[in-house]
Amino acid sequence: MAGEAGEAVARSRALAVLRVRGAALAAVLLPAAAAVVLHAGGATGRIGPRWDGVRWGVTGGALVVLLVAAAVAAVIVRARPAVSPAVPVAESAAPDLYRMVRDLAERMEVPAPSAIELTPDCDSWLEERRPGPGGAARRGKDRPAPVLVIGSPFMWWMRIAELRALLAPVVAGTGPAADPEISAARRFVRGLDAAAGVAAHGSAGNVLLRPVFGFLGWTVRLLLRGCGGHVAEMERCVAASASERAQAVDYGLRIVAQEQVGLAYAGWDRLLTRVALPAWRMGRWPSRLDAGVVAALTELSRRDRLADGFETRLGERPACDLLEEPGLMDEAVSLLAARLFHAGPQRPGPGWAPVSWNGYPQEVVDRIWRSEAARLIRVLDEVPPPAHADTPEATLARVIDRLSRGGSEELAARIGALVAQEEAAGSASPSAVPAAHLADGPGPGLAPPAPSPAGIPAADPGLGRTTADDVLPAPVYPLLPPRTGRELLTDHVTAVVCCAAVDTAGADPGLDWLDGPALLVGGARRADLTWPVLRLVENGDATPLRSWLAAVGIRADKPLRLADPV
Repeated sequence: MAGEAGEAVARSRALAVLRVRGAALAAVLLPAAAAVVLHAGGATGRIGPRWDGVRWGVTGGALVVLLVAAAVAAVIVRARPAVSPAVPVAESAAPDLYRMVRDLAERMEVPAPSAIELTPDCDSWLEERRPGPGGAARRGKDRPAPVLVIGSPFMWWMRIAELRALLAPVVAGTGPAADPEISAARRFVRGLDAAAGVAAHGSAGNVLLRPVFGFLGWTVRLLLRGCGGHVAEMERCVAASASERAQAVDYGLRIVAQEQVGLAYAGWDRLLTRVALPAWRMGRWPSRLDAGVVAALTELSRRDRLADGFETRLGERPACDLLEEPGLMDEAVSLLAARLFHAGPQRPGPGWAPVSWNGYPQEVVDRIWRSEAARLIRVLDEVPPPAHADTPEATLARVIDRLSRGGSEELAARIGALVAQEEAAGSASPSAVPAAHLADGPGPGLAPPAPSPAGIPAADPGLGRTTADDVLPAPVYPLLPPRTGRELLTDHVTAVVCCAAVDTAGADPGLDWLDGPALLVGGARRADLTWPVLRLVENGDATPLRSWLAAVGIRADKPLRLADPV
């Protein structure tokens, strides 16, 4: 049947990987075999007393080699492979989704995935999981099938038929995964990879143990180099086999679905960097990120002629309808995204609260502008020469006059230092969660055993349950590089202008799905503020900004309402 040729080649490569493991085992047992031969020869009288020194020397060396090999093997076996942080989806929470995946598996004659999880990423894959308590003895066909991990943006942007076509080659990968040789080779390589991580982490710790971890790392890297080529070819053949199996399922629709993958990725990246990241910095996490992807891509369809026709897709049934409670799932995934990309706390609290899209302008945008304006006024008070020493009010005119006289480099450096200090203090506060503990504890979104962000107990069967034994500490993946001092100064001056517009010209804070915080004047977004502010910051030329203020009707001499200084 389809896919068998590629699977046969993958099996041969898996056997090559296992031969590397067998060769390593043979090298370890070789000294012991020599010792057994010498002792057998002495016992039968074929080897005289002159060989006693050699016999016991080889025996001692064999024991040392066996002990070292046993220690290395124990680390490889006990090391926990990396597991992607994800939100478990129990079958009771998505019976239609499970039914669709099982139907795909049945049509391609492969085992169905053992579970489904959602992750804040634009990708989907199969992931084998460590057997739980009482499952360590499972072998061969008794082992559970891999877990299907689905990127959450796909669930909200794609239609059901598109998601089905996209998942077909992924689900087809459960066929090769059930092969005993391929499964054993993958477990061996995952153990080596996890052991390499243990060695790297241990080498950076206790100085006395560095030689031990160094030897462990050298051994593991040697084995990985020996089987690396075979593993790469095995996985390539597995992917080819899965793709061949999936050709019989919605092949034409898969081409359309692949186009939507690129769109979903673009919308997700824009939403995280322009919309979610500013909220996370203010101690708020948008609780409907996946729904925001749909809004962002819909906005893109209005602006970009290449996206014409995408709005018509919204009339079709979205894949998130396969979930019983899509809003709760979206909230759990949104919290997980904040933890992965911003090292946010594990659960909501006074300084880490969810925010809806309706409340985003006031709870996030307005607070950003007020806090940045307060920080800039504070810097003006601290950096000599003081601007308008006889007029200490916080006004836009004071900022413009100070920057018109030059010295923006010193202001930018001071603002950058303050922002770095505040971020360091925030990461060291009790409410913040270090990256090394992002995956501790069970619950939706890998949260501890407390009410989940969706208000459902962590043990609720609808959202599943993940224990600390199943999940490794998750690293933090910064979305953007740190902002420079000049960029921060530009943002702060823009914030002062926006505060003045809100306080004196009746403007409002708003949300642009593609660009983030926006200034609304008369209900329309003003996107022409960037250039006048840059002229002031970089060249000390206030003329363009003064003209812009006059056109909008903003009074620069009026005191501003600022947030409390941080």
